Amino acid sequence: MLTAERRQFILEILRRDQKVLSSELSAVLNVSEDTIRRDLRELASSGRLKRVHGGALLTSPATASYADRQKQAPKEKEAIARAAAKLVCPGQVVILDGGTTTLQVTRHLPLDLQATIVTNSPPIAIALAEHPYIEVVMLGGQLYKKALVNIGTVTIEMLRMIRADLCMLGVCSLHPEVGISVTNLDEAHVKRAMIAGSAEVVGLVTAAKLDTAAPYVVESIHALTYLVTAATVSDRMLSAYKAFGLAIVRDDS
Repeated sequence: MLTAERRQFILEILRRDQKVLSSELSAVLNVSEDTIRRDLRELASSGRLKRVHGGALLTSPATASYADRQKQAPKEKEAIARAAAKLVCPGQVVILDGGTTTLQVTRHLPLDLQATIVTNSPPIAIALAEHPYIEVVMLGGQLYKKALVNIGTVTIEMLRMIRADLCMLGVCSLHPEVGISVTNLDEAHVKRAMIAGSAEVVGLVTAAKLDTAAPYVVESIHALTYLVTAATVSDRMLSAYKAFGLAIVRDDS
């Protein structure tokens, strides 16, 4: 088997099983584990998978720009946002993390809702500017242009002053073993601070981000209270997350 064929085979197995093990690939393909590791290294360098100890996992589509991510799975994100918005109660202080799915949440909050939304996302703050009863607290910091969120020491220090009832987390990657992970280290620190200051944490996750991994780990699966995802995600795929005690929420409309 040629190198290109072998690597294509690895990607096909990865898409089917959501993970690959170097030892198993070595046996199936009848090549050394060193050869498999080289294959995985090359595939990782081109962004086609994420290497982990002993093998590899799928990568998240969240590596794209904010503008490009707005075009990805719009109907799925709207359904997730609709279900997530129902978790917000009157009078709550809610941290709304940046992201294209969390932005959709703002469009499903009732016009008579009285609450305080804390966000590091300029697009979310602007979207809520005309809401009649929601008070908006904008977190400062350095603008991370790729994700359109504020990050850095200033953002984290402001979050340390807040005790929220609920945090809606924009999730780049989620995996039962790896946990919540992102592509930017500073963003990982901000998300960790959001989680630490919230009584309950909601992970908004499209199907393409489940069972994927990114370079920087935010927290384990145990940090989440709710997992809101698409109705099309199978019970089999969600079984590992349910085993951690997560409440699974899907749009029922």
